[in-house]
Amino acid sequence: MPDSLDKIDQHILRILQRNARISNAELSEQVNLSPTPCLRRLRRLEQGGWIKHYGAVLDEKRLGFQIAAMVFVKLDKNTKANGEAFEEALQDLPEVTECCVVAGGHDYVLRVVTRDLEDYERFLKERLATVDTVADLESLIILNRSISRNELPL
Repeated sequence: MPDSLDKIDQHILRILQRNARISNAELSEQVNLSPTPCLRRLRRLEQGGWIKHYGAVLDEKRLGFQIAAMVFVKLDKNTKANGEAFEEALQDLPEVTECCVVAGGHDYVLRVVTRDLEDYERFLKERLATVDTVADLESLIILNRSISRNELPL
């Protein structure tokens, strides 16, 4: 797979970002290709790593996750070993929906969801703060997400 995408590849990706369940027939029609070449392009995009995976975007509130927060984490020592240990510990914390390594006053920013404030407090005190490499935590509760995009601006 080439390191760049042509206009048709980009168009396919834009469409799939909005609707990953689109049929190949409908996708091929929208990108003005016959179904077989369209499917070949799609498979190349998948095999080339342009498409990581397919999934559904769930409604957090309807599923009972009323609290979302950004948690800023400072490690006791920002070393490779501590970072790896911290990231490994996060694998057992399903409340963490996103983990970003950052530069600046903190080492990580996490996005965390819980059912309510009591669950959030329990999560912080009993689970996240007990990770050996954590030195400091700072939280911001998200009141409302005015923009939430899962699409890249292709």
